[in-house]
Amino acid sequence: MVEKGQRERKRIKPKKVRYFDYGFLGMVFLLLGFGLVMLYSSSAYVGADKYGQPAYFLVKQLKMAAVGMVALFAMASIPYQWMIRFRRWIFIGTIALCFLVLFVGHSANGQARWIPIGGIRFQPSELAKPAVVVAIACWISLKKDKLFRVGHLAIGLALTVVMAFPIFLNNLSTAIIVIGIGFGMMFVATKRKLELFGCTGVLGVLGLMYTMLKGGYRSGRISNWLHPEAASTEEGYQVLQGLYAIGSGGPFGKGLGSSAQKLGKIPEVQNDMIFTVIVEELGVFGAICVIIMFLILLWKMMYIAIHARDMFGSFLVIGIMIHVSLQVIFNIAVASNTVPNTGVTLPFISYGGTSLIVLLAEMGIVLSVSREIPLDQAEL
Repeated sequence: MVEKGQRERKRIKPKKVRYFDYGFLGMVFLLLGFGLVMLYSSSAYVGADKYGQPAYFLVKQLKMAAVGMVALFAMASIPYQWMIRFRRWIFIGTIALCFLVLFVGHSANGQARWIPIGGIRFQPSELAKPAVVVAIACWISLKKDKLFRVGHLAIGLALTVVMAFPIFLNNLSTAIIVIGIGFGMMFVATKRKLELFGCTGVLGVLGLMYTMLKGGYRSGRISNWLHPEAASTEEGYQVLQGLYAIGSGGPFGKGLGSSAQKLGKIPEVQNDMIFTVIVEELGVFGAICVIIMFLILLWKMMYIAIHARDMFGSFLVIGIMIHVSLQVIFNIAVASNTVPNTGVTLPFISYGGTSLIVLLAEMGIVLSVSREIPLDQAEL
């Protein structure tokens, strides 16, 4: 009888407890909450002046944040392996949407980047960022034993170029980020780094030649970046006003809501130039705090990538981590005139519905990967 009871107890296997990174989720909430506060601070004047509602942009962003939170928890609750099965549909569907916007898209500043759906405008190029992450993560996990071959590196980069090409035609900054995501993921995966740099360098030279030959506003941005004070009022005004805001912030800023440059002086201040208002109102200290928040978020993603159950999940998180880091770097560099103005939003903080929803959905993917980590493997 005793032996029978012992055998029955041995058959009962304890349920595996899975890891869930609440610290990562809390960091997402913190950045999102901070972004909503700064969005209202930077856009209240413009909202009141143009739309008669100081909270105009805040209300719209709150609605998109609500949709994004639904996407976050939906993606977090679904095992991420489904993306391997539907990778071709994700890739082809995203490319089709990016080409479609060239013909039926809503134009702004001479560039068609949005597809109107009902009463909202949707930006397909934002979908290209997670789509290229899924495509390259699948390619790496399927060809992990062959990534030392130059041919397989070229195919991986070709997938990235195919995704970026329709975006490059009307949105250079997003195309650069898409290519940066693909390159970064392949760089982490392969030992043939010199060959990878060579292939990417050829692409960069071709892209630069195309930009220089085409001319237009893209080549004009380079001259405005080098000499913003010599540019015309329309072209160099935003850059100069942003630099004035940063320069007047000082160590601790003028105080929340006390920015002077946001009062109609910085065009589209709630979008890609919102970091200048952060520095003006919160000072260098506030800017450092924002950078630290993003570094903590990236560190949490790196932890999840290292402990992921499989290579596909690991590279999903790596790709999303590269996406977020590139946007943060580019946005701060543009705000400080370190690089030419490229119109890249600051994640979770800048105004932009499609960008916010996609980012929150990506955070859900990261959480889905974290849920597959056995608790005994998570070094808490």
